[in-house]
Amino acid sequence: MTNLLNIPIKRQNMTLSIRPDLTSADQVLSYEPTKQQPKVTYEEMKQAVRTLLIGLGEDPDREGLLDTPSRVVKALQFLTKGYDDSLDELLNGAVFTENANEMVLVRDIDIFSSCEHHILPIIGRAHVAYIPNGKVIGLSKIARICEMYARRLQVQERLTSQIADALQGLLKPQGVAVVIEATHMCMVMRGVQKPGSWTVTSAMRGVFAEDGRTRQEFMNLVRHNVKFH
Repeated sequence: MTNLLNIPIKRQNMTLSIRPDLTSADQVLSYEPTKQQPKVTYEEMKQAVRTLLIGLGEDPDREGLLDTPSRVVKALQFLTKGYDDSLDELLNGAVFTENANEMVLVRDIDIFSSCEHHILPIIGRAHVAYIPNGKVIGLSKIARICEMYARRLQVQERLTSQIADALQGLLKPQGVAVVIEATHMCMVMRGVQKPGSWTVTSAMRGVFAEDGRTRQEFMNLVRHNVKFH
């Protein structure tokens, strides 16, 4: 997997990408999970789901469950399809030179992810802003970057940082800010069982981390009452 960058170095199942056009002091290092060849077959995955059904006291041969192993495997593959995506393919050249230096904000981006601890849904919204430094990105690509990282087994803290670091590395802007507000089904459906609870995480880079007024402007723009349906 490459990442808009031309020198991939594999290390411990990760790809380290280095921008060759930058000086060593300005190199952008970006770690991405590399796609591994499945160590089990599709049929073995289906059998694993069948075993779980038996362990739960169900009969996987009854009419309603006959196709459940196949459906579960296909659903999990869809929910984690972000592992197959790369920033190169996603962006498709949609980074443009532009003399702009004011905040660009895309808010209320729907997020559907999966908690890596229980493989239960994380449902929420992302708000993403950056201040250009000679380069801008197609607005839809911001949502696609969020989607790519969300469609993996995640924790919200890491997801927030990955989105911020991706934009910071791609555009070298003056700064990037990301806030994610989400509800976690592992807190709602099991465990503490607290419907209505939601979690906010933020990642600030560049001027958003260094300048309190810039950070406050962003926070004022994204502040609202959160409702999840």
